[in-house]
Amino acid sequence: MREGSIAGHPGPTASFSLSRGDRYQVTIERARAALCARLRRRREEIETAIATRIYAVADPAAVSHPEYAQGLRASLTSAVEYGLASIESGERRSPPLPPTLAAHARVAARCDVGLDTVLRRYITGYTLLIEYAIDEAEVSGLLREIGLGQLLRGQGALCDRLVAEVSTAYLLEASRRFSSNERRRAERVRRLLSGELLDTSDLGYGLDAWHIGAIASGPGATLTLRRWASSVDANLLLVCPEPETVWAWLGSRQPLNGAEIEGFSRSVLPSQLAMALGEQAEGPAGWRLTHRQSLAALPIALRGSRNPVRYAGVALLTSMLSDDLLTTSLRELFLAPLEHERDGGRVLFETLRIYFSADRKVSSAAAALGVTRRTVANRLRTVETRLGCSLRSVASEMEAALQLRSLQVEVGNDPSVPTPD
Repeated sequence: MREGSIAGHPGPTASFSLSRGDRYQVTIERARAALCARLRRRREEIETAIATRIYAVADPAAVSHPEYAQGLRASLTSAVEYGLASIESGERRSPPLPPTLAAHARVAARCDVGLDTVLRRYITGYTLLIEYAIDEAEVSGLLREIGLGQLLRGQGALCDRLVAEVSTAYLLEASRRFSSNERRRAERVRRLLSGELLDTSDLGYGLDAWHIGAIASGPGATLTLRRWASSVDANLLLVCPEPETVWAWLGSRQPLNGAEIEGFSRSVLPSQLAMALGEQAEGPAGWRLTHRQSLAALPIALRGSRNPVRYAGVALLTSMLSDDLLTTSLRELFLAPLEHERDGGRVLFETLRIYFSADRKVSSAAAALGVTRRTVANRLRTVETRLGCSLRSVASEMEAALQLRSLQVEVGNDPSVPTPD
């Protein structure tokens, strides 16, 4: 590199000279001070060169917010001063990061400028400043007395600190902004669900279509629902009303296959995520209905091990769970009397479950249980004795009570299993 120049920019050619007696007494601090004095004399030139480089990374004029472009030049000036002060003082006595830099990182987040663009600008600018510093050190003769490593020691760590602090400011602002936008979006959807007539063009999802509503709860809910929508090639509307809970709708101009949708959702659903599905419905009214169905089915998805839970399969159970009088009465009238058996009623409950799933056919239930027809008949008579009525007269109520018990067992609250003292 020719004396006094860098990257095509002319610079001063005077050398840093010392008397023979003083030359060996130069300290690192004095050398750094001398180097920074030379760099400050080229301050305007350095800032212009850095501005050219960082504007080449991404044109600030492409950002429509004037606040961003205005702050970019101010942050450049602050960053150059921070770099010069860091070179002069070294890593141990380096100044704190100027507030301007964190402030502009927050502006960048609000203006949707990518973090990669923000960081590339800082790294590009810092690298060019160090190139100027090396050039001045060579031209001035400082490197005859002090090694380059000693002169610029710690600059890599200082650049890392700058990047880390700017990144933190950016990400915190981006997170806050996302939360604010998501809250506004969720509130808008709530108002639509309540029947308000609002413009929906900004949602990117048409309500005049066929819909299947879904609610997912747990870590990774948003990512799972996006994969789910992608797998069935449908439009997707997502809203996060609270952390780790996502409301979603699949939309299509053609009717959707509910069973197929359920199968796809099961294939992408991680074990730690609970998911409830509404039924297919059309138009704005259907959009509201399928959401209400998924909302009703969610408690069962959260309590049980079966996922996803589809509303059609648990419609009566969801209504029962919302009626405390009904659930308490079913347990007391149809479950508690059988729990007095020695095994807590386990055999009778299993026999009843198989009997009802076999369309109340004793012979089919016996085959499924691997016992004789007479054994099943005896067990059913025992049930009638404990209940004090014929099973036929309370068949619907008994089935409902068994559904409640099944849900208890899935979440580990089986009253027929004794708990240790």
